[in-house]
Amino acid sequence: MISLINDTINKNDVEELIDWLKTNPRLTKGPLTKEFEKLWASWLGSKYSVFVNSGSSANLLMLYTMIESSRIKNRKIAIPNLCWATDLAPAIQLGYEPILVDCNLDNLSVDLEHLEKIFIEESPSVLLFVSVLGLVPDMDKIVDLCKKYDVILLEDNCESMGSKYKDSHLGTFGLMSTFSTYFGHHISTIEGGMVCTDDEDIYNLLLSIRSHGWDRDWDKEEQTKIREKNGISEFDALYTFYFAGMNLRSTDLQAFLGINQLKKINNIFIKRNRNYKLYQKYLSGDFWKPKELENVFTSNFAYPIIDEKRNEIIKVLQQNSVEVRPLICGSMHSQPFFRNKLKQSVNDFTNTTKINKFGLYLPNHPDLTEQNIKFICDLINEVK
Repeated sequence: MISLINDTINKNDVEELIDWLKTNPRLTKGPLTKEFEKLWASWLGSKYSVFVNSGSSANLLMLYTMIESSRIKNRKIAIPNLCWATDLAPAIQLGYEPILVDCNLDNLSVDLEHLEKIFIEESPSVLLFVSVLGLVPDMDKIVDLCKKYDVILLEDNCESMGSKYKDSHLGTFGLMSTFSTYFGHHISTIEGGMVCTDDEDIYNLLLSIRSHGWDRDWDKEEQTKIREKNGISEFDALYTFYFAGMNLRSTDLQAFLGINQLKKINNIFIKRNRNYKLYQKYLSGDFWKPKELENVFTSNFAYPIIDEKRNEIIKVLQQNSVEVRPLICGSMHSQPFFRNKLKQSVNDFTNTTKINKFGLYLPNHPDLTEQNIKFICDLINEVK
């Protein structure tokens, strides 16, 4: 079997974890979580990062923090129709009004014409922008559109860790960004996610909402300010909640894994980029292929295929023990949990409808060989 993904936690990582566990360390959120967050922020190029228990929780925390921040002018939020379920689901759960945006067929991110139309007609507060499969969008145009129409840019970068636009990591262009460290993603803490920001007030909100709504993770100066403002004693502050918080914390056990994963992160990105280029090379020119801008680095999560012979391709790959999946969730407007909530015309989603019907993606992970990729491409080329 050529698997879709491979675990990046290897035998050495497990042995180091076992040795650490023998020291009887603190396992829940503690000093290693803080260390992992600082190392992550340094790697990414952001001021702050907050470690949570999944990439989905990271999206939930990010979207709820926007509400508590009082920075949104309304509850309208633009969300790509090509995304993951837990981009759209938390928006619904938190009382946002989601407006779906069709994708383009260059890098599978939002169609800019459709996005601008939505900005003009709906005036949403927020764009939850998703960089799909590590493919790199034109971030200058995205940022400019958001500034022009007074829309707050948030980035879901869970599939695109390590991808760069003009030497800046995706995940550094918006007010906040999210990442996933789920098993099979670029690096793994088994389960886990990050929310990143350069805004100190947003950072403090993230810390508080992550842990019930209290102030325990704030620095002394910020704690003093909020306690004095609310007339709270040091003792009562232990169980005082300033925001309607959650418990989205991860653990020091997962942070221990994450710290070790960061040591090999760049090598992982290089191998994923190499595999992406090999797919581009070996797939027949008759196939649709993603277009890559200049001055970008593509840390590909999985390689996309869009073709009318999808079912034949799936059959031949499965018969030859190659794991294959739908291209993310296809079109979110067709998903059962959202179908009856859609207020837009399905005619707005020409490209995502095509992906829903004809899209799939192929394996990419650091352990794939050139021989593996050529084998996969040869199988597909024969179908064409």
